[in-house]
Amino acid sequence: MTSVNILSGGAAQGLIKSLAPVYKSETGLDIEGEFGAVGAMAEKLRTGRPTDIVILTQALVAALAKERLVEPSSIRNVGLVETALAVRAGDPKVSAPDRAILRKNFLAADAIYVPDTKASTAGIHVNRVLEALGILGEVESRLKIYPNGATAMRHLAESTAKHPLGCTQATEINNAPGVVLCGALPPGYDLATMYTAAIATRAGRPHEAQTLLDLLVSPERGELRARAGFLKAAAAE
Repeated sequence: MTSVNILSGGAAQGLIKSLAPVYKSETGLDIEGEFGAVGAMAEKLRTGRPTDIVILTQALVAALAKERLVEPSSIRNVGLVETALAVRAGDPKVSAPDRAILRKNFLAADAIYVPDTKASTAGIHVNRVLEALGILGEVESRLKIYPNGATAMRHLAESTAKHPLGCTQATEINNAPGVVLCGALPPGYDLATMYTAAIATRAGRPHEAQTLLDLLVSPERGELRARAGFLKAAAAE
């Protein structure tokens, strides 16, 4: 084996990409695996996908610990990630300081790019927000739903719609070429999700997984996490 295997929410993809060269210099290993909707990644672990480390929502990692699929003593917080709005590069930025303007922005969009509304953290939240705004039925046909935020943002960047809008986690927006982060959803409709890392119980490379986990939460990597879109420095459990 020449790699450590990871299952991760798409929120951490940019951070892992930036850490990969440092990790390889320390261990000689690459980082392989999948990034996608957190629910789908958890199911892959449950069904036996060879995995050394997971980075998923705090709630999911806690559930996996109860299922004895990750080591409880290894659990560490990576940081908080906001759900935010995005537009194509070159399009006017949108702001959403309150409910009325958020509602207006969604109604004005002729295409709304979002991740999986059943299995991804941001997608589930966007669906709830549209419902709370009373416009889900009105905009449902405009929703462009993809397996994860990274794919949704790639399609937003390539969109030929007149006024497309994206909504997913800030880290996925920051990591996507051709789109621009506009800002978080307003109070009452906002969501900041804690992402957590843990070593899989059946890890084939537990020591190398620990090295990656240490890099993820290291105070020295706080600026890197912030640039990726994580709001809060990692805290030990």
